[in-house]
Amino acid sequence: MRTEQSLAQEAWQALENSIIYYQGRPVGTVAAREPDLIALNYDQCFIRDFVSSALVFLIKGKSEIVRNFLEETLKLQPKERQFDCSKPGRGLMPASFKVDVRQGQERLKADFGEHAIARVAPVDSCLWWMILLRAYVKATNDTELAFREDFQEGIRLIMDLCLVARFDMYPTLLVPDGASMIDRRMGLYGHPLDIQSLFYAALRAGGELLIPNKENEYLIRALRSRLNPLIRHIRENYWLDPQRLNAIYRYKVEEYGEEALNQFNIYSDSIPFQRLTEWLPEDGGYLAGNIGPSQIDCRFFSQGNLMAIISSLSDEKQSHGILRLIEARWHHLVGDMPMKLCFPALEDIEWKTLTGCDPKNRPWSYHNGGSWPVLLWMIAAATQKMGKPELAHKAIKLAEKRLSKDEWPEYYDGKTARLVGKQARRYQTWTIAGYLLALELMENPEHLKLVCFDEYPQELPAK
Repeated sequence: MRTEQSLAQEAWQALENSIIYYQGRPVGTVAAREPDLIALNYDQCFIRDFVSSALVFLIKGKSEIVRNFLEETLKLQPKERQFDCSKPGRGLMPASFKVDVRQGQERLKADFGEHAIARVAPVDSCLWWMILLRAYVKATNDTELAFREDFQEGIRLIMDLCLVARFDMYPTLLVPDGASMIDRRMGLYGHPLDIQSLFYAALRAGGELLIPNKENEYLIRALRSRLNPLIRHIRENYWLDPQRLNAIYRYKVEEYGEEALNQFNIYSDSIPFQRLTEWLPEDGGYLAGNIGPSQIDCRFFSQGNLMAIISSLSDEKQSHGILRLIEARWHHLVGDMPMKLCFPALEDIEWKTLTGCDPKNRPWSYHNGGSWPVLLWMIAAATQKMGKPELAHKAIKLAEKRLSKDEWPEYYDGKTARLVGKQARRYQTWTIAGYLLALELMENPEHLKLVCFDEYPQELPAK
């Protein structure tokens, strides 16, 4: 088996080879560099994909590419209010961009979802951009960049987009299906956990980055007033453990008024109690995938739960409970390659109705129960933060057995991830960067400051 050092050297060389240059300056990394690939959009730089690469570059002291990325993507952000439904709304960040050359002139061409599968605009791009800007400032102490007026305006537009215009009465962020890393229909319309964890981290980042002046005062007040209700809502209503399952099992329905215990009118027949009571360890738990009217999505979504730990959206007891669940159900959630994006997979009639018979999202593949090595860095960050680094070491050792041999694929298929993804691209940049970032976080926990948040200091209101 290859040594960790030689694997890291191979991965670092591959990461450097993926860099995109614009007007002679590094501005990002391509999604994948598979040889002989007829690229669909894998020759572009995706904002969500670049974050893991950017964090590695910051740790290695190569901050120029991250600064250039932040500046150039900020220029792509629409600044004018739009009433044309075919154009991106003010404040959005693109899903991806590429360098387009016409008549010898370079320009950056952004994709806001116009060319994406199902034409869904990305919600998570602007959230990841906020998280990365904070990480850049933490790594470089370059507050001057974040305090520049164009950056302050960009932050305000993102906060305005997330906090002001909405058809909702919950503190969470309402989004359509396919608007995040899970970019195909997976039954996530509403308030999916993955987005809420990123939303919370972006709000925390906004609170640190906005200058407390008159122009920002109303947004600072708005985000601070949102944080505690959001924390309370997620911790109380999304949390599933044996005790919570017992409470849901005995819910009354058709309750009205502010004192209703079953606020979302959940019918117990909709919950797979037998599977969950057998699967959940007595001292473990997790945050549900989604919650809404008469619905709790009881699937385990790894990114949302790991980011909840990293951002302190989950409390300390819940964070330990999530890691105990992962450890107890390692065979299901990790298997032979870290880590299942969601568990369990949608199968049979559920797969047909919720995914629209999507062949790429067939059971135990891609987003529907497939395994994604990029999650290694989130495993490393979450376990280091909670004092359980042995779990991350175990996951990294598993990944090292196959990643290079399998040519750094995008994802793996099968219940235990024994198969390279049926349509997985090779030399996937965020697979490579996810591995490198996990190594850096394990070697020096000081780097956790780039991505982790402490417990929000304000005391939660009494129930």
